[in-house]
Amino acid sequence: MNTGSPTRAALIALDWGTSSLRAYRLDATGRTLDTRHLPWGIMRLPQPLQDGAATTTLSGFELAFEQACGDWLRAEPALPVIACGMVGSAQGWKEAAYLDVPVDLERIGTLLTVVERAGSTPVHIVPGLIQRHGLPNVMRGEETQVFGVMAEEANVNADSVLIGLPGTHSKWVNARRGRVTHFDTFMTGEVYAALRGHTILGRTMADAATPDLAAFERGVKIAGAPAGRAGVMSTIFSTRALGLTGELAPESQADYLSGLLIGHEVAALAEMLRQQGELPRIVLCGDPALCKRYTLAMQHYGLGVPEQAQNATERGLWHLAICAGLVIPSTPIPA
Repeated sequence: MNTGSPTRAALIALDWGTSSLRAYRLDATGRTLDTRHLPWGIMRLPQPLQDGAATTTLSGFELAFEQACGDWLRAEPALPVIACGMVGSAQGWKEAAYLDVPVDLERIGTLLTVVERAGSTPVHIVPGLIQRHGLPNVMRGEETQVFGVMAEEANVNADSVLIGLPGTHSKWVNARRGRVTHFDTFMTGEVYAALRGHTILGRTMADAATPDLAAFERGVKIAGAPAGRAGVMSTIFSTRALGLTGELAPESQADYLSGLLIGHEVAALAEMLRQQGELPRIVLCGDPALCKRYTLAMQHYGLGVPEQAQNATERGLWHLAICAGLVIPSTPIPA
């Protein structure tokens, strides 16, 4: 455990996903001192020859870890390390078992999986969440972002918060008084990438110098219009048809397709919320440009303008480390 001081580091926090690794060095108030972004996701790890040491016995995970924070640990060997994301999957460094939903967010921090490192600093991995009622659903990494959002003073005791995490696999997480109660997954980002890169829809597309938000909004509206009632499997073909009839420029087709897919996602979300009979407080967390698109779609479907969360991953890792007893926070020094 590290008590740290406001001028020194108290924790190393890793966001380790499928395609990349982000490392944060945090002080004893939770403030981020340093950030690193490396291309070493769990499916693409450095190899010994790439590291310049042909005879090393270190695994790809150890090599990536060394590049991410080895010098930080040599400078401050007592720093604890916490990690979230796919590093805890079955294909990761060590599997961290899923916890069942509903679950208290603070409980997640007490059930970390430890990677022992032969006398070196151990790594504490955050478990993912699994939802077994209805169709099974899982998340790994997003639970940390949810904790980062809920740990803020305005949300910690909120009766109902819906946290949107747009991305490759968009998550919509229901949280109530520090407890995850339900979540839904939409494979919107991955489907978009697959359609654009591996189907006939991409054949007539051209790269655009700037986003065409008018084309995006057109797609958003089509998803909820009478023409969209046939469903997403029907409306996506209009991307090609509108191009062939000269109604949609090649440079606008990708944004139109993005609008269709996000529009169908948000329209389905709006319908689910209407069935629940209440509109919760909504918070978006993710890439700002993507969140802007979701905000436009949410406004169109009557969900208003959501709040925007900042730095949720590192905030979540910090609060989970506190729950785990890895750090003792200090009171921030007044500016």
